[in-house]
Amino acid sequence: MAIVALAWWGFTAGGNIVANIALGVGTPVVAMVLWGLFAAPRARFKVALPFVLLVKTVVFGAGALAFHGVGHTTVAIVFAVVVVLNTALATLDREAHFRTAA
Repeated sequence: MAIVALAWWGFTAGGNIVANIALGVGTPVVAMVLWGLFAAPRARFKVALPFVLLVKTVVFGAGALAFHGVGHTTVAIVFAVVVVLNTALATLDREAHFRTAA
């Protein structure tokens, strides 16, 4: 959903068609590259959990701000709350999995 929101925002945020295309394509691509490099389960680079959470915060936070930017503040708030809850639960589950595996 964050990628969709970033594309939607990008295609409507620019002052002209070139800016709209650049933001509509570029913003989601940057988010996907960040995710793939650092936050995905099979990320290219294995980094410490705090950095993974930072990348997730940046990508999902940008998605929430993008929903707000296109005029859907309620959706932005609900998205942000769901993301925080999901990330917290996934992080706890990840830590529990590594504790039992050790």
